[in-house]
Amino acid sequence: MESHLNIDKEVIKTLVNSCTVKEYQKGEVLLQQNDFCEHTFFVEKGLLRQYYLNEEGKEHTILFASESWYLSDRESLYFNRPARYIIEAMENTRVMMLGEAFLQKLSENIPDFTDFNNRLLHNHIRHLQRRIELLLSADAEKRYIEFINTYPKMLPRIPQAVLASYLGITPESLSRIRSKIASK
Repeated sequence: MESHLNIDKEVIKTLVNSCTVKEYQKGEVLLQQNDFCEHTFFVEKGLLRQYYLNEEGKEHTILFASESWYLSDRESLYFNRPARYIIEAMENTRVMMLGEAFLQKLSENIPDFTDFNNRLLHNHIRHLQRRIELLLSADAEKRYIEFINTYPKMLPRIPQAVLASYLGITPESLSRIRSKIASK
């Protein structure tokens, strides 16, 4: 956050000291479906996954968040609704838990924060629009290639079944796509 804002280091220190830092083990859930989301999670170290379970219990991965990314269930956080999504640590992860009061304090004390937060939201919207576009119009191979080109450092950290869920395909289909690409 510091690198994106023109903030006095003492202000950052005070603000950071007023939020909670928590470590999660691989597989630990930060937010459960139908709970109320009270935080935005800033990933200091590790990898988070946001997903939901459909009526049949099948997982559908929506997003990943690695170092320096933010993740929350925005509908739950901002509209006080039960969470639609589960947030899980994909590996041992350290996060800063940013509550609504903390974010409000940032907006009041740091003039650049509102612009910074708007940029985050715009990037999030841009990412989701691209993801929707790919899911609607690209075949599975193109979606996979787009993922590895966009997130090359994340790829080795994600199990094949979870990546397949993100791409909207079966693990077997992903295996065939990987084999096809490797043979080229």
